[in-house]
Amino acid sequence: MRAYNILWLSAALFAAPWPFAIAFAAPASNSDPFSPSKWPMPNKVYGEDDGWGTVHVHDPSVVKRGRYYYSFSTHLGIAIARAPTLNGPWKHLGSVIPTASIIDLPGRDDLWAPDVSFHDGVYYCYYSVSTFGSQNSAIGLATSKTLLPGSWTDHGEVMRSYDPSDFPDAPSPNNITNAIDPNLYIDPGTQKAVLSYGSFWSDIWQFPLKHLLFAVESSPPPSHLALDPTPPQAVEGAFLHKSEDWYYLYFSAGICCGYNVTMPAKGKEYKIKVGRGQTAQGPFFDRNGTNLVDGGGDIVFGSHDWVYGPGGQGVLVDGNREILYYHYVDTRVGYGDAEKFLGWNEIHYLDGWPVLE
Repeated sequence: MRAYNILWLSAALFAAPWPFAIAFAAPASNSDPFSPSKWPMPNKVYGEDDGWGTVHVHDPSVVKRGRYYYSFSTHLGIAIARAPTLNGPWKHLGSVIPTASIIDLPGRDDLWAPDVSFHDGVYYCYYSVSTFGSQNSAIGLATSKTLLPGSWTDHGEVMRSYDPSDFPDAPSPNNITNAIDPNLYIDPGTQKAVLSYGSFWSDIWQFPLKHLLFAVESSPPPSHLALDPTPPQAVEGAFLHKSEDWYYLYFSAGICCGYNVTMPAKGKEYKIKVGRGQTAQGPFFDRNGTNLVDGGGDIVFGSHDWVYGPGGQGVLVDGNREILYYHYVDTRVGYGDAEKFLGWNEIHYLDGWPVLE
């Protein structure tokens, strides 16, 4: 998920449970470089232990500092792990906010979907405060100069969303969106900072950020980046990345969680989609020219072989490599949310469109 909001959806959205041994149909074309038949297997990771926040993560955010890689993930006050390589061994170090956020909302003691990046000597960790099925959510910010547990300062709320039945006078789009799954992007050309966010409830939006990155601006007005027009609008987890002349908007589409309880109808599970545009503010289009706000988006990675429901993705630039990282279910191990693995693959481009290797 970037938030397990799917757990409250009507059972009518799901098909009858599948057997746990799932066979995915072979794609029709083996010559199409964008065909699911070309999707690679995740690079396998390992850890000093097999606990949560090491090899098992949800909504990872991965950065590199010095000779170490650091991962940040949902739960445990934003779990922090470290490894000398992307494969491991991953070791749990502690938490960003080990007790509770200073944001006074339900969910402040179980933070979701971190987004960590480095700017001007400071690490910024945007995080989500919410509860299952609630639109009364907030995005918070913590900062550190070292990334290590105990070094983070919680600055509290950056923005929030409102259930209009509880807050009838709330402004738009805060009253039609869900303020979780944050992603900070600072354009290297313009130095303008934007915060993309959203989950279900009209999906993905973007606000400009004030120059100190602690609050959103109301002008220019926010932009609508992506929408699945079909209820329940299962799109979330935006991540902006620039490569060469294109801005790429990666996002997760489908049902993220609870697979060990109820399986989504085939094809409705999590998958990673992408569109591209000429500015960080969009609009973004898929290979067919469909705008993402009109339901567009190309699947760059989805269920295949023993991989199921990949999502919660981000991009790490590591020297001359571009890495797509994500969480996924290994169907040989189990379907529980606590059993999801950290995975990664290198990104390459064909005619300006990302493919994984």
